[in-house]
Amino acid sequence: MNARRSVWFAARACALGLTAALLAQSAAAAGSDQLRQFLTQIKAASGEFTQRVTGPNARAGAKAQNSSGKFTFLRPGRFRWTYEKPYEQVLVADGEKLYMFDKDLNQVTVKKLGAALPASPASILFGTSEFEREFDVKDAGTRDGIEWIDAHPRKKDTTFERIQLGFRDGLPAAMQLVDTFGQTTQLTFVNVERNPKIDPQGFKFTPPAGADVLEDK
Repeated sequence: MNARRSVWFAARACALGLTAALLAQSAAAAGSDQLRQFLTQIKAASGEFTQRVTGPNARAGAKAQNSSGKFTFLRPGRFRWTYEKPYEQVLVADGEKLYMFDKDLNQVTVKKLGAALPASPASILFGTSEFEREFDVKDAGTRDGIEWIDAHPRKKDTTFERIQLGFRDGLPAAMQLVDTFGQTTQLTFVNVERNPKIDPQGFKFTPPAGADVLEDK
C-alpha cells in the first residue's frame, strides 16, 4: 500500500510539475504574442501617458523627474507625443522626419526618422512596424497583470541598453528603458483607444515663427 501510495504521489508531483512548466511557457509567450498583435493589428491609437525618469543614483535618494501628456499614432511611422506637464514639449513624426519642439527654448530639432530610432520612447513604440528587426525580443513573464517582454537593440550604437514593454489586452500598458548612462525611464499608458479615426494632417509640423531650427543632415 505504501509503495502504491509513493508511486501515486510521485506521478502526481510529476504531473503537477509538467503542468506548471506548460503554464509558465504559455504565460511567457503571451508578451511577444501581444507585441506582434499590436504591430500588425493596431494601425492607430491614442491615449495618455505618465513618465518618470531616474538617474543611476536613484537608490541613494536622487530626485526623479516626472512628466505627463498625450499621444496619437498612425502607422506607418507617424506619431505625435506631447508633454503637457511640467513643461510643454512636442515630438512629431510625419513618416520621414522627427521634429522635437521645446516651447520654452523655442527650438526645433529635426532628425530623419530612421536615424532617430531609438531616440525616444515614442519612436521605439510607434515609429516602425518592424520592431523585431530592430530589437532582439524575449518574453519576461507576468507582473501585476501585465505581460512583459525584454528587448535589446540589435545595433550597438544606440541610446538604450535595455527596454521592457508591458502589454495588456493587446495594447501597451507600461514601458521601461535603461540608457547607456544608467538612467531609467518608466512610462505608464492609460485610456488607450485602439484604431480611432485620426486625421493624417495632424502629423504635419511647421516650426513656429522665430524658432531656432537644428536639422541633422
